Amino acid sequence: MRLFVDEKNINMKEYMKKVPLTFLLIFIVVLLPTMLFAGSSSSAQKEISWFLLVTSLFGGLGMFLYGMEMMSDGMKMTAGNRMRSILEKLTSNRFFAVGVGAFVTMVIQSSSATTVMLVSFVNSGLLSFTQGLGVILGSNIGSTVTAQIVAFKVTDYALALIAAGALMSLFSKKDSTRNIGFVILGFGLLFYGMKVMSDTMKPLRSNPTFNTILTSFENPFMGILAGAIFTALIQSSSATTGIVITLASGGSITLEAGIPLILGANIGTCVTALLSGLNASREAKRVAIAHVTFNLIGVVLFCFWIPTFAEMVAKTSDNIPRQIANAHTIFNILATVVFIPFTS
Repeated sequence: MRLFVDEKNINMKEYMKKVPLTFLLIFIVVLLPTMLFAGSSSSAQKEISWFLLVTSLFGGLGMFLYGMEMMSDGMKMTAGNRMRSILEKLTSNRFFAVGVGAFVTMVIQSSSATTVMLVSFVNSGLLSFTQGLGVILGSNIGSTVTAQIVAFKVTDYALALIAAGALMSLFSKKDSTRNIGFVILGFGLLFYGMKVMSDTMKPLRSNPTFNTILTSFENPFMGILAGAIFTALIQSSSATTGIVITLASGGSITLEAGIPLILGANIGTCVTALLSGLNASREAKRVAIAHVTFNLIGVVLFCFWIPTFAEMVAKTSDNIPRQIANAHTIFNILATVVFIPFTS
């Protein structure tokens, strides 16, 4: 996993050689088939083609994940190794550590990357175990930013963002402008991937089996388990939350079913940190285990009052996708408030 881009060693020309091929592959492998499918499935009365449905769903998911990766790369190339310096210098105070963890995760768009980097820093002795605890809590808060962005209904402008980002990254002579172009392009791909997944799900709204599966997620145990397993497989809690919000925006899932799924995502995202700590020092292993402990205890505490929590979150917005994003944010902020006294 690439955590940061080395500003000194990066060869922008070599990186740019891959961009036109990337656009071509996106269009051929993902964009063209899914656009054709979206057009052919506009009538709810047509028989569902399961092959096209599955390939389009995974195509949309692939575009969503690739958009996140490209957006992250652009931000990393813009911020460079300055994130390392921030993390090393501002974690002596636990409250600063929480802020740093949130900021770094917000910038690089990956709590898993922040935690893996944290494990490596503790393993090398750059940070102590105590300093790492605050960063872990902050990374959970920072990961909610993506969900808040995704909850905005900007899918209609996704292609415009893709066009603008492509022009900036392909034709600008300034590296800084190209990097911003990658960020914009990533946003566009992310939102268009959401649109593809949402359009793909429309024929399933009248399918009894599909509706039964989604309804089963209102059972806290089933929802948390499904969210944890899916997030562990794709190694991205932001992607899981984005998919849940996409389902909600299409009317396929309720707030009561969405909350357990995002709680499960908070558990599944810990797998990456655990893997990174397998061959690390004792202190680094403790950081990875602390990440799991914080998230697991937080989810266990919340799962007993999900109906009450849902009623509270429902008052924050009339829009279910926004309610789910707010639930994700509120959960992680409250969990941080509860656990921060134990980080000293």
